[in-house]
Amino acid sequence: MSDNLQKDSQQVIFCDMCVEGDRKPARKTCMKCEISMCVHHLQAHLTTPVLLQTHPLTEPMASGHDGLGGITKCPQHGKLLEYYCLDDMTCVCVSCAIEDQHRLHNMKTFSTAHKELMEKLGADQQALHLKTHKDSVSLEQWDKAEREKLGRSSVRLIEAVTNLRDIVLTSVQSSVSARMVSIRTSKSSMEVAQKEKDAYRFLQMFSQVHQDMEKAKAADLRIGLEPGGDWDKLVEEIRHSGEKMLEQAAKFCGSLMTMIDPENHLKDPDKQPSLTFDPLTLGTDMSLSKDKKKVFSSPDFIWELSAHTLQIQGLSPESKIQSWMFSLSKECDWIIGLCDKQAARELTGYVYGLCCRDNQLNALMKQRQESNSVRRRGNNPSNYQQPITLQDGKEMTRPQKVEVEWNPPARSLSFFNRSSQHERIKIHTVTVDDCSEELIPFVRLGKENASPVGYRRNFGFHEQTEQYWQCPCGTDHYLDDENQDSDEGGYSSPNRRCSCGRLVGDPFTEVVCELL
Repeated sequence: MSDNLQKDSQQVIFCDMCVEGDRKPARKTCMKCEISMCVHHLQAHLTTPVLLQTHPLTEPMASGHDGLGGITKCPQHGKLLEYYCLDDMTCVCVSCAIEDQHRLHNMKTFSTAHKELMEKLGADQQALHLKTHKDSVSLEQWDKAEREKLGRSSVRLIEAVTNLRDIVLTSVQSSVSARMVSIRTSKSSMEVAQKEKDAYRFLQMFSQVHQDMEKAKAADLRIGLEPGGDWDKLVEEIRHSGEKMLEQAAKFCGSLMTMIDPENHLKDPDKQPSLTFDPLTLGTDMSLSKDKKKVFSSPDFIWELSAHTLQIQGLSPESKIQSWMFSLSKECDWIIGLCDKQAARELTGYVYGLCCRDNQLNALMKQRQESNSVRRRGNNPSNYQQPITLQDGKEMTRPQKVEVEWNPPARSLSFFNRSSQHERIKIHTVTVDDCSEELIPFVRLGKENASPVGYRRNFGFHEQTEQYWQCPCGTDHYLDDENQDSDEGGYSSPNRRCSCGRLVGDPFTEVVCELL
């Protein structure tokens, strides 16, 4: 149809009612009569009320098999196309509009549809123009800000590297120069001795020449800096400057990653929901930090920690793609992922996650009902586990930092090993089948067959007294007989916390899991 219209627009259409040899250019084409008419022959269609209402006119179109007749008749019913279906965006005849698949659609006459769609097209064009202008301004501002940030990061990185280089080179050069003194002294002494002709005087100075020679031989110019007070001071200074250099390098690398991959590396903290552990799901052999992001347990009982599921709150169901990251103890078994909120306590409902047991990683999937995809694998559909291996067939070792990425539109749950700040290695992706239940993030810590454990009352206290408690961060807290903190005099709440987030006097001092 579009090809015919393009072909018609490139040639002159003549009136079909004019006498042959004196045909005038057509002004309009009647779609019902299927003829094109000049200004003179068009008058009947414009002045006769019946024709004006029932004979739709359009711009001149060529007649014939490939022209007017092929585009004005319904291919299914052979009737004149008189209406436009806004739902399907196509021209239809009266039979299509009343009897067939378009009968419940939004139908308009050509003139009405033309007017409404022209108005919509104008509005869309204006909205697109405004959006493009807004996006262009926003892009320019973002690009300028990121380039400035990248420039500042590169300058600071260069300054940090240059400073560290100058410190090392200057110190090494000074040390080598000091050792070169003995070589120059030896050379000078030998030259003086070689010029002495008197035997007595030569033998008198030979002892000193020999000492200078031995010192010169002992000097090793390959050593950068000799041990000593200056060496210790310099090493500490290099470490301090090196930490600054690494910090600036991380910022510089982050700026580069943001420029090439803004979606994954330009996350606004104000727009990201702050995820925390749900205190109501905390186990009896666990403790929670003040910010609800760290889970503590007793280091004496981590190996016997009974399995317990902690729910994570704060995930927005409206988020398209959401990610969160764990730091996990290397001493504890764990399962992380998404689970059915109604059966989260014992993970008896829907579970999609990554499991680490005895340092072996497995992809975990549990479902209430049998899944065809799982049945084809020949495993138990209610508890399916798949060992995760590398390309060479070796089993993948447990990571200590794991990032979880949930993509609801794609129904995919991915796990990554965060080996560094800007590097993540994909571990596995679990496809989440259609599930009507609400899925929430969770972490399950401990061994499945372990029994709940208690703890020693005096754990964490010094052997000679129970009147003060030393936090693993190094802070001492003085306690009364009821195990209350009295650092500031008088009695305080038994739930007083250390500056690091641990409960004062709490025996659970080992971080087994942390939300980063």
